[in-house]
Amino acid sequence: MIKKNIRERLLKKKARIRKKISGTPERPRFTVYRSQKHIYAQIIDDVAGKTLVTASTRSKDLKEEVTKVKSPIAVCKLIGMATAKKALEKNIHEVVFDRNGYLYHGRVKAIADGAREAGLKF
Repeated sequence: MIKKNIRERLLKKKARIRKKISGTPERPRFTVYRSQKHIYAQIIDDVAGKTLVTASTRSKDLKEEVTKVKSPIAVCKLIGMATAKKALEKNIHEVVFDRNGYLYHGRVKAIADGAREAGLKF
């Protein structure tokens, strides 16, 4: 019962955010998803309905780097930087940040900070 209420609250928050935020070809949406074990970051063009760039703790190209880092915050910063580097390679310089209903704190903030450090503009 309690978990259902928490999930419903998260979905309501997510819907409120998505009403205001949408990705365009000029300024795609940078979204974050957290699970218990992993974290995922994507850059999405909502007009075309396509994912342009993705990075996560499960990515094969980042697996070695993720295992070397101990702190979850440092791992998230690494994921943010990797996403930003891939985006810059595809000529994406500006994005709209979608925190996906999560608080802008901790791991979510670390991804945003990592992306900013790598040169992505929010």
